[in-house]
Amino acid sequence: MQDNTEDRRFAKRWVNLAEQRLGTKVLFANDEFFASKDNLIKPGRAIFVADKFVETGKWMDGWETRRRRQPGHDLAWLRLGLSGRIRGFDIDTHHFNGNQPSHASVDAACLSGDPDDQTNWTQILDKQALGPSSQHLFEVDDAFRDDVQRYTHVRLNIFPDGGVARFRVFGDVMCDWSAIEPDRLIDLVAVQHEGKVLECSDMHFGHKDNLIAPGRGINMGDGWETKRRRGPGHDWVNLALGKRGRIDYIVVDTAYFRGNYPDQCSIEAADLGDDKALSLDDPNVWTSLLEPAKLQADREHVFEIDPALSQRPFTHVRLRIYPDGGVSRLRVWGRVHHV
Repeated sequence: MQDNTEDRRFAKRWVNLAEQRLGTKVLFANDEFFASKDNLIKPGRAIFVADKFVETGKWMDGWETRRRRQPGHDLAWLRLGLSGRIRGFDIDTHHFNGNQPSHASVDAACLSGDPDDQTNWTQILDKQALGPSSQHLFEVDDAFRDDVQRYTHVRLNIFPDGGVARFRVFGDVMCDWSAIEPDRLIDLVAVQHEGKVLECSDMHFGHKDNLIAPGRGINMGDGWETKRRRGPGHDWVNLALGKRGRIDYIVVDTAYFRGNYPDQCSIEAADLGDDKALSLDDPNVWTSLLEPAKLQADREHVFEIDPALSQRPFTHVRLRIYPDGGVSRLRVWGRVHHV
């Protein structure tokens, strides 16, 4: 059986800024003779088909360059789907055994357009050894972690040539808030607006972070889904808004969840502001925005917020589902609160 499980140690702490569905593009590679550069950002770990060959040779699920006969090294440029502060990398050589690069390094830049031959890159991961058919997790050195530089592009360098199956760039999303008008209606919890899914009661079938991904879900696996509850109680998830904001309406989308959508949901919000003494564990910080309401299969449900409550700023929301089931996306539409 193929091992298609990704190491989630970094994913539990940070966002993959280079995720394909977030809009990441592999803009350029100096060579992709054996396998396409676009494979670097495909979801999941690479697969291997023993008897699959193409015109150029063995089919490989990754980026693979030809054997270098001249000095130098190979490289690829990526435009990140989300700009941010970079915390770590996953350079995965899964199924490249004997044809993996010996080393790799990573550079980054913050650009308004795309890079060219004159781009001034900053090295944020120095040259690291790579092994065959292995997932390599590299945390960015402490010297760079104190740098709050926002990066939009990265350059993966491989020495001297070879194949890399997947490439992940983990970090903290840094939205360009200057580009958003002060009273513009936005999804305050969207990952692109620095929203975060903090914790949940269960995510046996679908990861909690799917709730705030862009677009509608593409299938039942692209959502948050809990196991079947066999005892009392209900499931829940806590989220942090990217910015303290006033909430106009909330969308609970059960796309593709038909026989396993929750029967009902309710929504609460909290305003922790800058008060370090307040905690989400304190039931007194929560205000009800939506009492338990019926849900339907495979549908976007729009819940308007009471006008009196929509004037109050909040920093967090909690979605409760009764008793269990799957939700594809949660949208919290509102406006950033400016003091």
